[in-house]
Amino acid sequence: MHSLTFVIGTGRSGSTALSRILNSHPDVLSLNEFMASVGDAAFPEGRLTGEEFWQSLFRPAPHFDRMIRSGLPLPEFLYTRRPGKYAAETTGIPAISLMVLPHLTDDPDGLLDELDAAVVQWPEGTAAEHHRALFGLLCARFGRTAVVERSGYSTGWAAGLRATFPDARFVHMFRDGPDCALSMSRHPGFRTISLLREIKTRAGVESLADLKDEHVRSLPADLSPLLGERFDPALVSDRDIPLRTFGTLWSELVTEGTEFLSRLPADQRTTLAYEDLLDDPAAELTRIAEFVGVAPLPQWLLTASALLDHSRRGSARKLSAAALDELRESCAPGTRVLAR
Repeated sequence: MHSLTFVIGTGRSGSTALSRILNSHPDVLSLNEFMASVGDAAFPEGRLTGEEFWQSLFRPAPHFDRMIRSGLPLPEFLYTRRPGKYAAETTGIPAISLMVLPHLTDDPDGLLDELDAAVVQWPEGTAAEHHRALFGLLCARFGRTAVVERSGYSTGWAAGLRATFPDARFVHMFRDGPDCALSMSRHPGFRTISLLREIKTRAGVESLADLKDEHVRSLPADLSPLLGERFDPALVSDRDIPLRTFGTLWSELVTEGTEFLSRLPADQRTTLAYEDLLDDPAAELTRIAEFVGVAPLPQWLLTASALLDHSRRGSARKLSAAALDELRESCAPGTRVLAR
């Protein structure tokens, strides 16, 4: 039986580097951006057949395909760097192929076919049972014993994951607020998230799924095209979005993550600050390895340190004094929560 750990956080916090580091451990199955890829679609209520479960993993994520078609792919999209037989323009890229499978293998199409052949034959089960079986299948395939899923912008999924996997462990990873918010402001995914949040606010809806035609018609011309099958990428890349928007988002997310973690038993939770990881990678990775249930192998610790990018630290200090003050102010609620 494999252990299961979820790394939750804001994104832009060094967590992609953490996925690469964990992937280099011979006992860790690193599920990179699994939740970001399949989302709630893979966790329906009730029971589903193996075929239905497989479709929830295989079905392309429409919002990601739209971004690719519009010339705004995210740097996290691994599949599009070495294209295979699927494309956003034609077939759509299977959800699990975009970021999860290329992180595990150089032949994501081959692994997809292997999983397809096995999973569609599974009997009915709950989403939790199917996921456990999938993680077990991948552990057996790659000779791993501990599963670690890590997605950026993932604090919103934490409560549902806890309900689905009550024995799972959780790591809340975070980074200095102004540095993280500045990184968000330059990232096409977080710029898109910010604009979609604005659309929901303007329309007065909780979810984009609740948008009606009249909502879309009432949106300004620089927002409504983002909901179409293809849009001008300049609508995202060139729009002036105040930095404080991202500071506020960072504060919301670290508050959500901290409050979630506080409700867990002590042996199922820990935190990881990106700055601590940079300062003492051996100590922090030893602690995280033991938490997820693997040995902190000396050679792994040595190799892992080389995967960390120290140049990103303190990036917000290059802003003007006024811009930095405003950004710090928008990050202050989250900073206070982390300092408790």
